[in-house]
Amino acid sequence: MKFLVYSHLCGLAVLSTTIASAAPLTLHPKTSPLPTERQGPFIHLSDNRFMTAEGVSMATSADGGKTWKEKAIIAPGVSFDISRERTLLRTKEGTILLACMNLKERVWNWNSKINEAGPGTRLPTYLLCVPDEGVRWEGPKLMHEEWTGAVRDMIQMTNGRIVFVSQYLAPNPSRHVTVTYSSDDDGRTWKRSNVIDLGGHGHHDGAIEGTLEQLNDGRVRMLLRTTYGAFWDAISEDGIYWTTIRKSNIPAATAPAILQRVGSGRLVLVWNRPYPEGKTEYKLQGGKGAWAERPAPNHRGELSIAFSEDDGKGWSKPVVIARQPGASLAYPYVFESEPGNLWITTMQGGIRLQLKEADFFVK
Repeated sequence: MKFLVYSHLCGLAVLSTTIASAAPLTLHPKTSPLPTERQGPFIHLSDNRFMTAEGVSMATSADGGKTWKEKAIIAPGVSFDISRERTLLRTKEGTILLACMNLKERVWNWNSKINEAGPGTRLPTYLLCVPDEGVRWEGPKLMHEEWTGAVRDMIQMTNGRIVFVSQYLAPNPSRHVTVTYSSDDDGRTWKRSNVIDLGGHGHHDGAIEGTLEQLNDGRVRMLLRTTYGAFWDAISEDGIYWTTIRKSNIPAATAPAILQRVGSGRLVLVWNRPYPEGKTEYKLQGGKGAWAERPAPNHRGELSIAFSEDDGKGWSKPVVIARQPGASLAYPYVFESEPGNLWITTMQGGIRLQLKEADFFVK
């Protein structure tokens, strides 16, 4: 498969006619650039506008992402900066929910002599709510004080329950554990789940950076980033408590995925596989408790996509949609801008592309 080669000049993806000394970014030829350089995540508003949020503002587009209007959602004088790792949801009732970390409160105090987080280490998780599509933002509401590595995903179940996934850095030994928050009243009040703890030791170890989706039988499935060369599955019968936690059959680098149901009814998965396509090994990172307790594949030079028609029991053949050896094309988001058209963006690597589902669902 031949790939198109792009370079990024002034924030725009353009076809490159020269090869730089560093590995160029190559995109699958059946993809095309987005009309925006905004990262996302994105949601649909009731009047067909798109919305995202960053910094202290929300941004809306009425022309498919070509131009954007910004409006502050943080009150003047409030020290707040929306993290680049965030999640947005528009509920069935029309409420918009934003979960994120506040970068203004970021304190990183890692003791490298003992590989433990020191006193005062914190990056809290917050929830912001607006019941009227941007007119009156409420919050930020503190969910927990501890260091949060990432907030990646939020869904609304068919019964109306809202669930979003977060995490925090637990001590002695320092490692990440995952929790979810659920709401049955459109985001006004929240219930915290049991803790998912896979053990480990290090500032990038543990149960980390989950993504979740409801299955057709009503259960909720979560895929967790780990250092085991594969995602771990967590299953909840009710979206509140997680009762089945086990290693999945999806090979993965130690990087997060996005799992999402699209309009066709299929599940789509975008993630970093543990090895370059066609290879069976890749250099490992970590060990000895600093980055992670065990060496793990941290291959992020390729971003892949796959689809499932049976709720994740089986997946289509993965397709590499972006490649840049030595780079980090990671932390993806998926947005279905119109039926069958998917926007793929990443927090790391600056991927901004769109593709047709029909071109990439390969049985």
